[in-house]
Amino acid sequence: MELPQLLKACAKHQLMAQKQLFDLYARQMYILCRRYMRSNETAEEAMMNGFYKFFTSLHKFTYASEAATTAWIKKMMVNECLALLRKKEHLMMVSEVEAEEIADHPVVLDDLQAEEIYLLVTRLPIGYRTVFNLYAIEGLGHKEIATLLNITEGTSKSQLSKARQWLQKMILEQNKETHAGR
Repeated sequence: MELPQLLKACAKHQLMAQKQLFDLYARQMYILCRRYMRSNETAEEAMMNGFYKFFTSLHKFTYASEAATTAWIKKMMVNECLALLRKKEHLMMVSEVEAEEIADHPVVLDDLQAEEIYLLVTRLPIGYRTVFNLYAIEGLGHKEIATLLNITEGTSKSQLSKARQWLQKMILEQNKETHAGR
């Protein structure tokens, strides 16, 4: 079934169509949710809640393209992740005073695989990880991030800067471990 017909069937609450659409997007949306959430279980919870909201609000959606559909589902998943972070993780930003200063170093990514970088991102403190994901992965600007997280643009910029520094530090440590083992 083509995507426009699949979406129409989903809007009519046809379970087989909903399962087919879920199967089509589940892996991609789980990976998205996992970037925000600390555990597999909370990532799965966010994804399932996101799909539920997607299916129940499908009557508001007008199909334009596959890319637009994917973007809409992603937006719902990100919003669900943020809601869960606020509820369960008490989404807090690390203050400037508490943030460790890390010197800037040129980082060599050649030795790291995408999976290793992904795992490093999931190890960031929650505020850093959230802002990093919204900015670097989702492509939101600091003004949008500030509005979504109820923080100032300056805090968003600071959290992104600190996230990048932490990632650099973790990548440098990863590179040292990799090179030490050779």
